[in-house]
Amino acid sequence: MTRTIDVEAERAGTPGCATVRHLNNAGAALPGAATLATMIDHLHLESERGGYEAAASVADRLGAVRHSAARLLGAGPDEVALTGSDTQAWTKALWGLALGGGIEAGQALLVDRLAYDSHYLGLMQVAELTGARIDVVPSTEDGTLSLGALAELLGAGRTALAALTHVGTHRGLVNPVAEAGMLCRRAGVTYFLDACQSVGQLPVDVADIGCDVATATGRKWLRGPRGTGLLYVRTGLAERLAPPGIGWSAAVWDDADHYRLRPGTERFAEFEVPVAAHLALGTAIDHALALGLDTIAERVGGLAEKLRADLSALSGVVVHDGGVQRCGIVTFTVEGVVPSAVVEAAASAGVNVSVSDASMYRLDLESPNPGSRVRASPHYYNTEEELSRLVEVVDALIG
Repeated sequence: MTRTIDVEAERAGTPGCATVRHLNNAGAALPGAATLATMIDHLHLESERGGYEAAASVADRLGAVRHSAARLLGAGPDEVALTGSDTQAWTKALWGLALGGGIEAGQALLVDRLAYDSHYLGLMQVAELTGARIDVVPSTEDGTLSLGALAELLGAGRTALAALTHVGTHRGLVNPVAEAGMLCRRAGVTYFLDACQSVGQLPVDVADIGCDVATATGRKWLRGPRGTGLLYVRTGLAERLAPPGIGWSAAVWDDADHYRLRPGTERFAEFEVPVAAHLALGTAIDHALALGLDTIAERVGGLAEKLRADLSALSGVVVHDGGVQRCGIVTFTVEGVVPSAVVEAAASAGVNVSVSDASMYRLDLESPNPGSRVRASPHYYNTEEELSRLVEVVDALIG
């Protein structure tokens, strides 16, 4: 039996829905009232008991957040770590691979054209300091990763890593990441997945995808707090990674000259973490799991397709998403109107959208009509009326 989302109930449980038409969920979604309450309640607890004491009293609940995150990703609890952001998770895993000896001079680091700037900058730094090189995998005509080109590059040998993107920040297309995973497994190449824009709006099963590492954020489609992220590392790989920035929670100080990294994803743990935010992230994840990711994906995808159709019907508007499978990110430009002006006009009408700046996706600038774009990203709590208001704003700018 197909589940449906009670949109009115979700809106009633989302305080921000009463004040703004929020179509910037690919940036940061509106948190629910329960998520907000979880965070505030723990901050009150810290003020009443002390930070350490409050954290000790909710240790079991923090452990439960890891279990919820593992369910969300199709992983084991010992394969998941809570982090401060997607970028922090990515940096620790990437440098963990390099410092663990997994990247050598002359080896290739493969990356797709949807790569986000913070991930690609990390690859550039690692390549610079290890002597590895970066090879960019071409895209197909519709903008998605070319599996044929990926197979050819993997077959060339001397590849240390394939760093691929599930959903790009600047396009609403979905890359064939499971098929890419099969190719990486056959070639015996480590596979990192950027799931920052997919976790929370699409089902993401790391076992089905076949990735060795996956990173995500809490603030986007999961509707969690800012300053939270998720890191998945496949069992067996973690022992080969030596992440930077270790402390006592990540390593054991045996004596004056020796230390041991803790087992599995414990080696990625930070001692100083925002406990209230992590608990709130758990509330947000549990809510997404209760609704069902297939149900969320259907609702979000339907709203996005309607918005694409309505925008495309306007003269002078070009939608840039491409791809065969699409998701909740809708990117477009308006002839004769700079993206920032569209965002300002929308804000004046009580609609939140954003600019996807070209500097964030330089590898994809060969696509048709390169440059910055307006990005609208509806979530399941948005309504068709809210989409229509944005379309009205754009139409007025044209007219």
